[in-house]
Amino acid sequence: MLTPSSNTCLEPVTYRLLAGTDVATAHFARVGVTRIALDEGCDAQFDLEPMLTAARQLADAQVDVIVWNGTSGSWLGVDRDRALCAAITEATGVPATTSTLAILDACAAYGVTRLGLAVPYTRDVAERIVTTYAREGLDCTLAEPFGVSDNEAFARIPEAEVARQIEAAAEDVHAVAVVCTNVYGAAAAAGLEEALGIPVFDSVSATLWRALDLAGADPVVTGHGELLRSGSLRARCQRVLTALREATGADRTTLRLDVPAHALHVDLTAGECVGPEVRSIRRDSSLDQRRLNTVEWLEEHRVPLVQPHFRDDPHPPQALVDVYGVNAQMLSPLVRDGAMAGWISVHSLAEREWTAPDQDQLASAVEQVQSLLDTYDTHGTHGTDGTRAPRAGAAAALTKEASLA
Repeated sequence: MLTPSSNTCLEPVTYRLLAGTDVATAHFARVGVTRIALDEGCDAQFDLEPMLTAARQLADAQVDVIVWNGTSGSWLGVDRDRALCAAITEATGVPATTSTLAILDACAAYGVTRLGLAVPYTRDVAERIVTTYAREGLDCTLAEPFGVSDNEAFARIPEAEVARQIEAAAEDVHAVAVVCTNVYGAAAAAGLEEALGIPVFDSVSATLWRALDLAGADPVVTGHGELLRSGSLRARCQRVLTALREATGADRTTLRLDVPAHALHVDLTAGECVGPEVRSIRRDSSLDQRRLNTVEWLEEHRVPLVQPHFRDDPHPPQALVDVYGVNAQMLSPLVRDGAMAGWISVHSLAEREWTAPDQDQLASAVEQVQSLLDTYDTHGTHGTDGTRAPRAGAAAALTKEASLA
């Protein structure tokens, strides 16, 4: 972790999130950052060379991931963070990410397009963040910022005030992000998720989540919020759906799952990938999915349902045609321990023949999701410390010495 020099929050919080898990060890190097404002002097704090110097020192410890654990890309520009990661990897040979990229990855995993922002910064910095995230496809609403520019002072904002700001940012959004790694928002974020009914992405927690995910640690860390518990499963399923849509040329792919351990229920999609100008179905919970003709057919036959048109039984719900414009589809069940735990759907807005290669791609996607469900231990086998129980031979970590085995 590359850490702002005046930050007093992210190290103790990161250690707390990892406590008792044996999933990884975290190591830190500091770079000079003391003030957050929109001026050349502040921008210079985030120059490349000090970052690379610190990154090379961390690489000496044989770490598996290097992270800029700061949110500067949220106002300086996401491309700047992407360039930083590329430079770190070129200089060290180690994969890299940043706190800003982690928040964007979390939004992608959960299909977030409307994001509430809770930030400690001055209003001009906060409004720049709104503009930056808009370029990444996020429509943001902003709770009143705390108006602080001294980086060390962020950590002295009372947690109860951070919680109130999160609540204020939660109006009519898909998720809230606490954007700053020197704000004590991790506990408040996790505690508010159930009451708000949406994920809350704290920057410190999100950064750790993405670092673990990038290291291949398969994190399932409970007790610290939705993202650390289920974010990696969602993110990897999302990648499967994206690859499936691209391979088949479909207009939409969706995944529905009943997995209580990860708060997934088939009436809301666990993931979706849509083509340009295609309406999202992701948050439509208006139908009892298990009662649909097509799903009852899947339940009975337990084989893929391939429909080049909807003139024959079983007919899909009329809303799928009238509201979402679907005129052909493939569905394939996901069967676990003898029960149909969910299914993958492939939609076309036009009638079309589904070729043998299309059907092979769907079968491959089903296999990949089944493997992910095995990896993320959907049968509830978790360690007493709240992490997924060790699996023989499972490598993990931010350092190569750390292991789950």
